Amino acid sequence: MISIKDKIEHNLFDYEKVRASFSWENVAKELSGLPNGKGLNIAHEAVDRHAQGNLKNVVALRFIHKDRSFRDFTYSDLQQQTSKFANVLQSLGIQKGERVFALAGRIPELYIAALGTLKCTAVFCPLFSVFGPEPILQRLKKGDASILLTTSLLFEKKVKQLLEQLPSIRYVILTDADEHISNKILSYSKLMEQANAEFIIPETNPEDLALLHFTSGTTGMPKGALHVHNAVLTHYITGKYVLDFHEGDIFWCTADPGWVTGTSYGIIAPLVNGVTSIIDEEEFDAARWYSILEEHKVNVWYTAPTAIRRLMRMDIKPRSAYHLENLRIILSVGEPLYAEAVIWGEETFGFPILDNWWQTETGGIMVANYPSMNVKPGSMGKPLPGVEAAIAEVNDNQIKILSEPNVQGHLVLKKGFPSQFRGYLHEEERYNKCFIGEWYLSGDLAKKDADGYFWFIGRADDIIKTSGHMVGPFEVESTLIRHPMVAEAAVIGKPEPTIGELVKAFVVLKTGNLPNEETRMDIMGFARKEMGPAVAPKEIEFVETIPKTRSGKILRRLLKARELGLPEGDISTLEQN
Repeated sequence: MISIKDKIEHNLFDYEKVRASFSWENVAKELSGLPNGKGLNIAHEAVDRHAQGNLKNVVALRFIHKDRSFRDFTYSDLQQQTSKFANVLQSLGIQKGERVFALAGRIPELYIAALGTLKCTAVFCPLFSVFGPEPILQRLKKGDASILLTTSLLFEKKVKQLLEQLPSIRYVILTDADEHISNKILSYSKLMEQANAEFIIPETNPEDLALLHFTSGTTGMPKGALHVHNAVLTHYITGKYVLDFHEGDIFWCTADPGWVTGTSYGIIAPLVNGVTSIIDEEEFDAARWYSILEEHKVNVWYTAPTAIRRLMRMDIKPRSAYHLENLRIILSVGEPLYAEAVIWGEETFGFPILDNWWQTETGGIMVANYPSMNVKPGSMGKPLPGVEAAIAEVNDNQIKILSEPNVQGHLVLKKGFPSQFRGYLHEEERYNKCFIGEWYLSGDLAKKDADGYFWFIGRADDIIKTSGHMVGPFEVESTLIRHPMVAEAAVIGKPEPTIGELVKAFVVLKTGNLPNEETRMDIMGFARKEMGPAVAPKEIEFVETIPKTRSGKILRRLLKARELGLPEGDISTLEQN
């Protein structure tokens, strides 16, 4: 176990005590709710209540431009701008529950649109700006988009030719057009210039729809997960307990809002907790990232395993080269974090990197390593207070909760937490298949040890069945990257008639190592020694890169499809696609 150096008093000081007395009703009391008991609205909790109180002049969002200049929005500024956008939507006839989509990079207009949409009780749906026309069309069509906010460049390049196929879209709002182009293609600045800066949020039921997030499907169309305003309770409490926000904190979530983390933790959670969020318009650059941490005195940093792996491969000693004394917590989410990366954090920054687990469908962090607790490198941590997680045996439509420790099974969550998704858009049957009785089936396999820590095994559909053994790819990958020549690894099961499937590894070598037979045998021998011949890879293929989503998940099913010559399915979230 690794202990975290105490620099401040943590919000979650005693996990077991807090868990025992926790109730979502008490969390709701820590928020203000809409005036006059008119319900619960995410934007009110994230912006207006702060703008009307002591935090009105505190910086809410700081946008760092490509040239390193930056633009600040205080909570008061944000209240005015989001109210203007809410009035814009109302003036365009947008009604409660209609879908407002955004296709843009990390620019202020996207964040203002997100919160303004929530204010007027429409549903916000972000899209990755790197999407090509086909995934954009799929999502806009399936989502019944009424409004699309985007830039002139993205509109001309990716959207204009699609409009005839999208009859539901009434207006396209261009963030950088000075004038309206037509009755349908409108200028953001022109609309905002004419809009009132005051807006009264209408009555909002906590169960009213708020967010639509698309997840990439293995084949065919992506799934649209629907979330409600009540999800803000999860955003708030995970910000308090997992991200450990304190008054005056500077927070940086590197995720794009096109990914659920970029919305839940790049927009909502830090604002609900009243801290300052850093938003960098540029993509990954190690020196730039370290200098942003230094220059803007970041306290809490939330990033992806992809970025951490890249940093690990670079010959940079951040604590020697940069002043990072303000940084006290680093967290990671996306693909589970290897134990080596957790330990690297301890050696490099003086504290371990905290991994956590959740999904688009859960809307917020469900299992986490907490700043106040000991860390077991490679573990997902323990369930959030208010969330019941368990390991289960699932057969057909029957579920059996397993109580004995270190037994592999399905990771399931009991229904009832506020950010649980309320449906897949237009796919009720698919949604219903995610549940057996009172339990949500995550689709992940895991185990729980005697101390209550959860350990990720792999996606249920990624598990390799070889010679009677059930092998989790993550287990093999974690071992392979301990080899001194291996930078990254991804593992799949390849059909083999005599044993069912053989374990095949795709390996990226560290710079300076040759992808030859001698290297292959060295790595294979190491794996056999560490894991035994039944589990170790029987084939190793050297590759330049491993396909991952922008959120850091290794696309094993894409590797398998390519290996077997099968359809690749939805690859719209592929990194650098």
